[in-house]
Amino acid sequence: MNKRLFTYKKSGVDINAADNFVKFISKISAKQRGKKKLNNIGGFGSINNIPKKFKNPKLVACTDGVGTKIEIANLLNKHNTIGIDLVAMSVNDLIVQGAQPLIFLDYISINKIDLPKLSSIIKGIYKGCKISKCELVGGETAEMPGTYEKGKFDIAGFAVGIVDEKKILNKKKIKNNDLILAVPSSGLHSNGYSLVRDIIKKKNINVKKNKFLKEELLKPTKIYVKEILGLTNKNLINGCANITGGGLNDNIKRIIPSGLCAEIDLNKINTLRIFKWLKNNNIKDDEMLKTFNCGVGFCLIINPKHQKKIAKFFPKKYKPYLIGKISNKKEGVKLYGKIDWLR
Repeated sequence: MNKRLFTYKKSGVDINAADNFVKFISKISAKQRGKKKLNNIGGFGSINNIPKKFKNPKLVACTDGVGTKIEIANLLNKHNTIGIDLVAMSVNDLIVQGAQPLIFLDYISINKIDLPKLSSIIKGIYKGCKISKCELVGGETAEMPGTYEKGKFDIAGFAVGIVDEKKILNKKKIKNNDLILAVPSSGLHSNGYSLVRDIIKKKNINVKKNKFLKEELLKPTKIYVKEILGLTNKNLINGCANITGGGLNDNIKRIIPSGLCAEIDLNKINTLRIFKWLKNNNIKDDEMLKTFNCGVGFCLIINPKHQKKIAKFFPKKYKPYLIGKISNKKEGVKLYGKIDWLR
């Protein structure tokens, strides 16, 4: 009687394929790593130096994913931008507290090791790290047959940043009569894709043949690190908010101190074509505002005297513009007016 031999590979996990992927990552890491930086790829944990310029350094940590934007990447078989999204979603949160991104780690879980797909994702992660001036110091790739369907995967990112205690942005710095500036988004960023996909499915839209959607739906999330750190280093902002899930209301509410109110005039918002397309698919204004950034990727709260100086830190496409002010009339966030979707 022949006994059946069981192996890890037969169960769906190919350790050799995983090893080859690690070798690929090591090669990319060697090309992009500075000579003075430690080689952390392949070890059990990463070791990193704390920059000497910080007198009283504090660590800030963030984690996030890219949600069901992954499904659009799979649909279009294009995976070279979601790695940028992954980095952006964490580092854009770090800078809200004035932190400089220092290190980044990724976690990829997948049905079966697919080297071309994973390599494309990793290249995007490295690109995002390069834009953010942080280092990819390691990560984890888990082959999980039975948990994920064929071709399916998920990714998560983890970032650690550093900020001098005196440079931390907190609620105490926000004052009555401060101005609220909108920094344009690059598009949807990485939020609201379940709603987008529901529209595509129920309206039978062929994204592969729709040139506009093919380009818009995988536009990488704008990384605001360079601009925001430039402003914090010059003490030009009192607070800021990364506009992700929950939109303007929920995200700005998180940084407004007790006794003050962020009054935002929606009519001043310059939205983008992708949001106009979504609005035309029978979505109410309230739903748009709590699901999407609607064209505002980041918000700055500033002293009015700094408004002209701030514009110099941004490229033309992302110049901040006035959408509101801080008042002491109420508490929280007050959205008034209406977005002009046709503008």
